[in-house]
Amino acid sequence: MSGIRVLIVDDSSVMRKIVERALRQAGLNLVKVLEAGSGCEGLAALGRECVDLIVSDINMPAMDGLELLRQIQAQSLAPGVPVVMITTESGEEHVREALAAGAQGYIRKPFTPDQVRDRVLPLLVPA
Repeated sequence: MSGIRVLIVDDSSVMRKIVERALRQAGLNLVKVLEAGSGCEGLAALGRECVDLIVSDINMPAMDGLELLRQIQAQSLAPGVPVVMITTESGEEHVREALAAGAQGYIRKPFTPDQVRDRVLPLLVPA
């Protein structure tokens, strides 16, 4: 698999690094990692850079992951780019909302590199 450019959006810098490490351990060849601490920062990053994958937390202040997803769709910022949501939510409502808004997958915290591989790699394989 060729190099992947990823945008990781989470209000926790520690969690962004954990996600990056899990993506690498899952076998992704990350050539560029963009980080954003909020949905607003994520939108700004997408306005400047092209990415192959977006991984975003759902629960964040300022602009949560669901609103980020809606804005990405509304502004056509990353057409065709898979979006994977990360959640601590135990209920299914947030997951259903994210999938309805255009997310291609989700990962529940805490997660393992194997779970990340199983949820993310199929989204990156060319059809």
